[in-house]
Formats: sequence, C-alpha cells, structure tokens
Amino acid sequence: MLSYAGISTFARAPLASLDEEWRADAAVLGIPYDIALGFRPGARFAPRALRDASLRYAVPPEGLWDWHTQTTLLQGRTLRDVGDVDLPSLEPQLAQARIQAAARDVRARCQVPLFLGGDHSVSYPLLCAFDDVEDLHVVQLDAHLDFTDVRDGTRWSNSSPFRRATEEMPNLSHITTVGLRGLRSDREAVTAARARGHTLVHADSVAADGSLGTHTLPRGKSVYLSIDVDVFDPSIVSGTSSPEVDGLTYRQVAALIRETAAHNTIIGIDCMELSPALDSSQLSALVVARLLVETLGVVLR
Repeated sequence: MLSYAGISTFARAPLASLDEEWRADAAVLGIPYDIALGFRPGARFAPRALRDASLRYAVPPEGLWDWHTQTTLLQGRTLRDVGDVDLPSLEPQLAQARIQAAARDVRARCQVPLFLGGDHSVSYPLLCAFDDVEDLHVVQLDAHLDFTDVRDGTRWSNSSPFRRATEEMPNLSHITTVGLRGLRSDREAVTAARARGHTLVHADSVAADGSLGTHTLPRGKSVYLSIDVDVFDPSIVSGTSSPEVDGLTYRQVAALIRETAAHNTIIGIDCMELSPALDSSQLSALVVARLLVETLGVVLR
C-alpha cells in the first residue's frame, strides 16, 4: 500500500491493545503531551506525525535493505503499535501515573519499547517504569542537559526529567549526554550532573563520523536511549520547540546510536520534542521517522 493511503500505524505495524495478550520484538507507544514546554508548543502532535511519516519506511516481510550497512533490517522481527496513552490535559501528576503504567504494560509484552513523545518531561515517568533494571544507564542525545532542579517555579518541566529520575531511582547509575551546546545552559545543573559523575559531551567533541575521541559511551550495560530531536542541527530538523544552532548531522546521530547498540543492551527508546507544525515541509518528521525505524533495525539486529 502506498505511504499516503490506509490507516497510520508506525511503519505499518499491526495495531495492538494493552487490554489484550500479545508478544512482539518491539512495540510503539505514543505520548501526546507537551504542557511542560518552556518555549514553542506542538510536541503533542508528534506521535501522529511520526506515524504518518513512518509509512514511507513501512517494514515488509523481507525487511528493509540498508545501503549503508549492506544488511537487511527488521527481517523476521515483529512490531506492534499500541496507540497513545490517554492523557488528562491539565493534570501533570495523573499524566505521569498513566504514562508510567502504560510503559510498564508495554515492557511486559516486548523486548524493546519505543516511546513517541511529547516533550522531554515525559522521560521521567517512562524511566520510572524501568526501576527494576539493575545498573541502568541512560544515553541521552540532546542539545540541552535537562538536569535543572527548578525552572520557572516547577520541578516537572522538560528541563528537569533526568534530575528527577536520578533523585528517585537508585538503580539509575549513569547518564551520558551527547550533543550539548547553546547559550542558555544552567550552570547549577551542569555542576550537579558532573558531581554525580555523569558524562557530558559538547557537540564540538563529536567527530564528523560520530566518534567521540577521548569521551566514551557505555559498554556492557543495560541502556535506555533518549533522543531529543534538537540534538540535530536545525537545518536538518527545524520542527522542534527549542532548536539550537550548530548541531549534529544525521550521520553523527545514527553513528552514535549504532555504537551504543553494538556494545550494550538497549532496553527502551524514547524520542522527544518534535513539533511537526513548526516545519511546514514535514521534513523534520520524515527525518526522525527514518532515524527511529533505522534504530529499531540496529537494536534488533
């Protein structure tokens, strides 16, 4: 079926329900939530936009042949789309509870859940659904640290998800954040993250091929991968709440994900901060959808 026809599910995965029994290699859950943004809104529409864009990369039974690696991705793998979390519009704590409960349900049914946000605040309740994973590591691809204690009087904005997670999850051992840059960094947050031993990698430290030089990604760990689309340069992904100039290329981001997957067990993936209405060309959604399909193929290889 052509990409502009039919019902939109992620990469044309069969639609499933959390009220039913099923198993899959990967499952996709949407989280249409963006009331914790500090700048341009619209990320609540990202799950739908990513599903539409992903139809360009619908996975056939024979899988997808990847020119870069000369391999077939997702051949014989099962993928399900379980729709979106039913979220209250103005009840952040209730929203967090529903997100966490849905994430636990998805985890119980698949090897690798893929969560489509939404603003980055929802990474906190998502991570809480992994509180049983010993020695959990996070690899965060992001222009911003998102480790602020309080921003504009709230502890639950998209500036703080990883600060809250480290405070409340003793099993969360380490965070590696790659792609950092900008003029609005929170010095206290940087100091606090470094005091906890987290790895902070400026965008300038990422080589053109995606390698990190003296910096290192985790090895041999259970890793939760969090992708904020503002890690990309705005010339590639302009449809995001808080774009930062001088970002990473697609090649760099894809290489970082391949390296992370090659040396660790990725147990969960989220993608945050796409605001599709901010890019009338729809290119941002298409680029991010391609990245996510490729990421699933790499993780499930």
